Amino acid sequence: MKMDKREYDAIVVGSGPNGLSAAIAMQQSGLSVLLLEGKHSIGGGLRSAELTLPGFIHDICSAVHPLAAGSPFFKTLPLDRYGLQYIVPAHPAAHPLDDGRAAVLYHSVTQTAASLGADQHAYLDMMEPVVKAWPLIAADVLGPLHYPRHPLALARFGLPALTSALSLTKRFNTVQAKSLFAGMAAHSIQPLSNLATSAIGLVLMATGHLQGWPIPKGGSQTIADALADYFLAIGGKIETGFYVKSLTQLPSSHAVLFDVTPQQLLQIAGHKFSAIYKWQLERYRYGMGVFKIDWALDGAIPFTAPECLQAGTIHIGGTIDEIASAEQQTNRGFQPDKPFVLLAQQSKFDPSRAPNGKHTGWAYCHVPNGSKVDMTNAIEKQVQRFAPGFRDTILARHTMNTQEMEEYNPNYIGGDINGGVIDLSQLFTRPALRWSPYKTSAKGIYICSSSTPPGGGVHGMCGYYSAKRVLKDVFGMKMKPLGM
Repeated sequence: MKMDKREYDAIVVGSGPNGLSAAIAMQQSGLSVLLLEGKHSIGGGLRSAELTLPGFIHDICSAVHPLAAGSPFFKTLPLDRYGLQYIVPAHPAAHPLDDGRAAVLYHSVTQTAASLGADQHAYLDMMEPVVKAWPLIAADVLGPLHYPRHPLALARFGLPALTSALSLTKRFNTVQAKSLFAGMAAHSIQPLSNLATSAIGLVLMATGHLQGWPIPKGGSQTIADALADYFLAIGGKIETGFYVKSLTQLPSSHAVLFDVTPQQLLQIAGHKFSAIYKWQLERYRYGMGVFKIDWALDGAIPFTAPECLQAGTIHIGGTIDEIASAEQQTNRGFQPDKPFVLLAQQSKFDPSRAPNGKHTGWAYCHVPNGSKVDMTNAIEKQVQRFAPGFRDTILARHTMNTQEMEEYNPNYIGGDINGGVIDLSQLFTRPALRWSPYKTSAKGIYICSSSTPPGGGVHGMCGYYSAKRVLKDVFGMKMKPLGM
């Protein structure tokens, strides 16, 4: 499509949560901002659609949003005025076991601890300091490496967070506690033996205790729509159906921010970069991919453990040993028979997602990057294992392998939904080792995707911090720190 060629202060390429956040932060600061999206609808990983049958609304990628609800940047925006409503399930998450019981992340720290029996005090010792500290350190943890505003509070989080999940769970004795934390840490999409895999588990548990793991009413698309509507309301401009392959396609501007990963950035602007910066981007590492499945269901998923019927998110993988083995095998390029499965049952709490009396199911498992193996049977066997009769409820299904995930969203290289491995060696140096990870070696060109700190997740913080850097570098402007 043709675009007007008037000059903008800044252009943002890509309308995922980080691109939208970057655009909003700059527009709020008085700049003229153009947001470009290659698809015909905005959102990136925040899209919803009738993937199976009419009337069944499925989240194509992200589904449950503890980090969005707790995002230090999103909290500053009046998104409720633009239609965003969160629904908080009775329990944030549950982890069924083969004996019919389930380990549960309750809203209350003390209730969760009490449910873990002999590990009650160990859980309190681990989580109470993190829950207390999180409101003070969230903006620091969800950002680039810098001197924190609350160093002591950050240290109380950082010391256990930097350990591996397998090491941290040694403080527990019960199967329930070990399995519960393993399921949380497996969101890191890495072997649980890796250093810093405890960080994501601690963050997800803390946010669950502080505000739950909410789902957006009507689908994840409503988050993107609210962000876009607010951006337009404050004077921003959005063009969809404009896929950027070259810098020459863009109107004149003082800065361009790319909500893309290093692979696409090299294709679009690689000729502008220094040799050392190109060398670093070319060696950027992508992680495991995902195989995604959505179901239209005749009824609710019949989990044996009653607590699972009240949880928005279910972690399916059995014991910590099973989960650790599955993630290790996948990381080595093999596909386990019993994969770790992340499942959401949004329609249990949001009736707008399915026709009356019917339900939806959403799930994925980790697979080797680029895998085309159909994991439908393996995933459904895992669900059936803890919910006998599940397969009898299936009316229709929709699946996406890693190649189809990447075709849907080019940022998902090989099915990697995190924008690259978030291990210790690539946590603060993503996408390259630089004073500012958001600034490329080319004047006026920046990156604002999940390939920058703090990485994957719907929180918009990569976009916020990239915009903050642009405002300082290009326009000599300072943004007020979040939470002040």
